[in-house]
Amino acid sequence: MNSSDTLAARIASTPDTHTSLPVPSTPPSQADLTEALDFVRQHHREHPEQTVPLHTRLRQVQRQFDETGTYRHTTEELTFGARVAWRNSSRCIGRLYWNSLQVLDRREATTPEEIHEHLITHLRRGTNGGRIRPTISVFAPDTPDRPGPRVWNDQLIRYAGYRRPDGSVVGDAAYTDFTDLVQRMGWNGPGGPFDVLPLVIATHDTKPQLFDLPADAVLEVPLRHPDHPWFAELDLRWHALPAISNMRLRIGGVDYPLAPFNGWYMGTEIGARNLVDEDRYNLLSLVAACLGLDTSDEATLWRDRALVELNVAVLHSFSEAGVRISDHHTESRRFLTHLEKEERAGRTVPADWTWIVPPVSGGITPVFHRYYDEADQNPNFHLDDDARDRGRGRCPYGHDRQR
Repeated sequence: MNSSDTLAARIASTPDTHTSLPVPSTPPSQADLTEALDFVRQHHREHPEQTVPLHTRLRQVQRQFDETGTYRHTTEELTFGARVAWRNSSRCIGRLYWNSLQVLDRREATTPEEIHEHLITHLRRGTNGGRIRPTISVFAPDTPDRPGPRVWNDQLIRYAGYRRPDGSVVGDAAYTDFTDLVQRMGWNGPGGPFDVLPLVIATHDTKPQLFDLPADAVLEVPLRHPDHPWFAELDLRWHALPAISNMRLRIGGVDYPLAPFNGWYMGTEIGARNLVDEDRYNLLSLVAACLGLDTSDEATLWRDRALVELNVAVLHSFSEAGVRISDHHTESRRFLTHLEKEERAGRTVPADWTWIVPPVSGGITPVFHRYYDEADQNPNFHLDDDARDRGRGRCPYGHDRQR
């Protein structure tokens, strides 16, 4: 039995009265309290205009921890914490605008239906008619007696991958397991290469439920090339908003398991990864053939030449459609500006070189010939094994862990 079979069986056999999410197994600790108090101090240090004195807020947090094992962030603390989590995200090159992040407080949403509506609102507000605005929606946290809600999708917008009998895939090959899963749950996709997957939403007292995304909440860009009319005949497209939904937001000792966030795309994410990786759309050979390149010898650099033209098409198409996107050279220079601003503020910028350096022409971008501090800082975003499993259509309960 494969992992999708296991998970689908788990869903089918779970009675309606049984919680689909386990209560957090790790009780609150002194370390959580210490992290909470450190965060409150940081908030007051960077925003000394707070109306509540620091010593008063520290006592409030201590008392809530003593009584409940956790505490509740104020709206201002939540906003600050989410923005600083972006500032501390070592794998993100686009952090220059961290302080402009739009934070939507959704902690009161309790049902899958309410969560779904808020997620649709997020997509519309984040997309902003193509003028992409960095946005995060923060839902209820994990507490000692109740887990927060989850979305199983790793991004709010992803395309289905359908297995053919001959072993080939129509659509995004990275999401064949997840597509199998939602089909077993009752979803019937059209079967095309760019079918938007439904959301799978689970709360502490409900089984996982499917929700389709309305077409007007998903802005897509048809891909064209400025110099090659034939490119349009490939009928390629990509969605405008990258909204990550499977990372746990941790602020001051409190975990928010559902806190989807978006920026805007850097072109290489689409043109050098999503459409090119062998376990995704794997289009490099097709584009090379259409360009008439000699693919018989790697020394012709046909891969590199096809890759550049595919990225030209992505940037051109988004620009023509009025959808915000960045090229890797511009974003690299912006990251160095971010480094300079943070250094002037006396802060260290954590950065993972393998993620900061773009996958196209990395050696001629200014972020290449540098060393970075990779130490994790808090607040931050974290990807856990159970979230990774859900996003891949695998069982998040410990079954089929070997892979």
